[in-house]
Amino acid sequence: MNELTIKNSGFVAIIGRPNVGKSTLLNALIGEKVSITSPKPQTTRWQTLGIKILDHTQIIYIDTPGLHRDEKRAMNRYMNRIASAVILDADVIIFMIDATSFRGEDEMVLKKLQEAEKPVILVINKIDLLDDKAQLLPLIDKLKDKYQFAHIMPISAMKKENVHDLEHEIAKLLPEGPQLFPDDQVTDKPIRFQIAEIIREKLIYATEEELPYATTVEIEEYVQEEKLTRIGAVIWVERHGQKVIVIGKKGARLKKVGVAARHEIEKLLGVKVFLRLWVKVKENWTDDDKALRSLGYD
Repeated sequence: MNELTIKNSGFVAIIGRPNVGKSTLLNALIGEKVSITSPKPQTTRWQTLGIKILDHTQIIYIDTPGLHRDEKRAMNRYMNRIASAVILDADVIIFMIDATSFRGEDEMVLKKLQEAEKPVILVINKIDLLDDKAQLLPLIDKLKDKYQFAHIMPISAMKKENVHDLEHEIAKLLPEGPQLFPDDQVTDKPIRFQIAEIIREKLIYATEEELPYATTVEIEEYVQEEKLTRIGAVIWVERHGQKVIVIGKKGARLKKVGVAARHEIEKLLGVKVFLRLWVKVKENWTDDDKALRSLGYD
């Protein structure tokens, strides 16, 4: 597509409390995996762009960490700062909630939107979990009284129900503007970042409830050869006991994470991958601003 065909462009922030499906929605809108997902809250830690051209409009979606009340640790404060800043920067805001429950943290997000002065689309996700869609009506009536939404859209990001309609409503709200990213670019994140996130996602699933939020991944080696890409990554944890959990009995869990991550990385890169993983301890890194910055949380 020629750049001159783009007539409208802008940034669309996807905002909401943790675990309402923001990253799943971003992936559904883009049509490929841009953000990692898991059933656990606070899986998303960074601001991630997903870029899409729809007719004559370039839409830049911004996936954000879930806004939450708990700010006891430096990591929590960091994630809330990112999500709050995006509200002020975006041209359009998607306020995403879960159809099965409206909580105090949803109210908190709604209060932050009062100062936005931007078009806000209320997206009610996970409607596939409702026995009767009529259950939505009292919730919609309640929220209509709280905020003047530009549009209200019930969807299922997982089943991609109403996602296409949502996309067209978003495009109508974006301002006139030039193409901001090349035709073939779908995210702002470099390959090394995407690889680290794939490894972290597999780690989240492999550790289940044992290790909620104490891990991060850093790529230390990335060497592209003719028929093979060599990748070395460090999994950082906060305590020695967590290192033991990640490695597992006779290294079984770390091997499981490595195999699952390698398969997905090979799909991403389109080449064979040799992946080596190490587990190291950085004491209390999630509550240390300096440690966070050294690991890329800046």
